[in-house]
Parts: sequence; structure tokens; C-alpha cells
Amino acid sequence: MAELPRTPAAGPAAGPHRVSPGPDGRTTVAIITRDRRESLLRTLDHLAGLPERPPVVVVDNGSTDGTAEAVRDHRAGVRLLCPGRNTGALGRNLAVRSADTPYVAFSDDDSWWAAGALRTAADLFDAHPHLGLLAARTLVGPEYAEDPLNDALATSPLPRRTGLPGTPVLGFLACSAVVRRTAFLDTGGYHSLLFFGAEETLLAYDLAASGWGVAYEPSVTSHHCPDPGARPGRAPALLRNEVLTQWLRRPLPVALGGTAGLLSGALRGRPGAAAALRGVLGRLPRALGQRRPLPPHVERAVRLVEQSRHGPRQAWS
Repeated sequence: MAELPRTPAAGPAAGPHRVSPGPDGRTTVAIITRDRRESLLRTLDHLAGLPERPPVVVVDNGSTDGTAEAVRDHRAGVRLLCPGRNTGALGRNLAVRSADTPYVAFSDDDSWWAAGALRTAADLFDAHPHLGLLAARTLVGPEYAEDPLNDALATSPLPRRTGLPGTPVLGFLACSAVVRRTAFLDTGGYHSLLFFGAEETLLAYDLAASGWGVAYEPSVTSHHCPDPGARPGRAPALLRNEVLTQWLRRPLPVALGGTAGLLSGALRGRPGAAAALRGVLGRLPRALGQRRPLPPHVERAVRLVEQSRHGPRQAWS
């Protein structure tokens, strides 16, 4: 596949989006945040400047740095939800339920959408009624560097489907995705067992299992400007949730193999492996109680993706 066109290192936001004057009320932007006030305000400034003028919902996961007060005073006119605790990725579920638009775009407190991107995404959803989730092209930092995930999604081995735009995929970046609100809610949204970290894969599986299309479309662009070292210590949660996803949806040999990989890593003293293994074992009874293996056609698609990346990805391969 030809390389995606790169965005210049300076100038306006990238992407062949149809930028039209006037607001577009089809898409709500949902953000979860915790103790990242200044980064969030920067994101809200960018969103407030979009030609679409999207409604914005912010879920404050128990911040103690004055985030809630700053959001209430922001010119974007944000709808603020304060659950009073850290809900992790489940805060996105709260935001989607509170939205009253047919589509919801996710941003993190350090990411935002390019001008015209939300209008382009909404047009694609309007034109493709079986599309459940659209994964966008992500540009990182002030240099507009391509996120490595862009290439992985663009080269997905899954066959193209009639009635869907872009490339079919079974993964996405949470801060660069747009969902059809009904599809998200009908499949349950983000799973409560995972809380936070690598939670996207399970949602992609569940959407595909319910018959919804999940597609990567590089004509829709988001910007991600993470602060260096802003979220340390996430590796154990990522590894834990990868294996929990296997227990929740994959065949037992896959789940057993993932758990064995964590055990092997823990015995060899690999950083994060022991914590991840404890997290898996502590949640395993609930995972077994909520286990719902993927339909055969989705499991075959998952295996095809794994094989294209040189075999199933184990926790400590």
C-alpha cells in the first residue's frame, strides 16, 4: 500500500476535510481527564476553534487540581460530568450516554480534531449505516509526525467490506476514534473489568461481533500532543488487560498461553509482569463469569491480524 501523505511540519491542520462555514451538530466530542488541567484547557481551546463548533462533554475523574472549576469557566460551553471518583475509561461510557447527537468523537485531554474532520466523519457515518466505529489518522506533536499505529491500521490484512469506508480493522487509538452512539451503547461500550489501558481492542471485538463495521479512514485526522512522561507506569495495566481480553473473548488455549507468558515474565523478573499477573488473577473469576467467546468469523479475523504480524502477540514474546 502506498505511503500515506505526510502533513507539513507547519501550517494549518492536515487532512482533505470538507471545511464548510457554520456549525455541524451531528457529533459530540467526549473527553475523560484527571489532574491535567492545563493540558485539558489547551485541548478545549482547539475544540472551541473548530468550524463544526461541536458540543463537548468532559468527564472529570476526580481531579484535585481545579480542573472542574476551569472547565465550567471555559468559553467552549462544556457539559461537565463529575462522578466523584476515578472511573477510568468507563468515563467515556458516561459521556456517550449523556450525548444527544448520533455520533461521538473521543479526545483525550492532550488531543483534538483537525478542522473539518468531524464533518467528514459524520458524512461517512451518514453514508454507511453499518459503520460502528471510525479510526482516524493520528498526527503526533507539533511536527505532525505519523503515529506508528497509522501504518499498522492502513495495512490491515482484513478484506474490504461492501458498505464500509476505508480499511477494516480490529483496533484503534481511543483518542482518535468516532463512534455511532447507538452501536457503542448497544455493545456496552468500554468494559468495566479493564478500567483503563488497552481497552480499545475489546470494544473493537464486541462491535465486530455485533455486526458493526470498524474501519480506519485516513481522510479523518486527529492531533495528539502528549507530554513526555505524563502517564508513567501504564505497562502493567496494558499487559493485564491484553490477557483479560483473551479470557473474556478468545479461545481458552489463547487465554492460557497469554497467562503463561505473564507467569514466565514474572519468574524472570521482567518489569511489570508480576503486577500484571496479579491483576489478571484477581479479576479472573469475574472474567470467567463474563466470558463470551467471539463468533467464529470474528475469531478468524483476529487470527488473520495476528498472523500478519508474525504470529500471536504474547505478553513477553
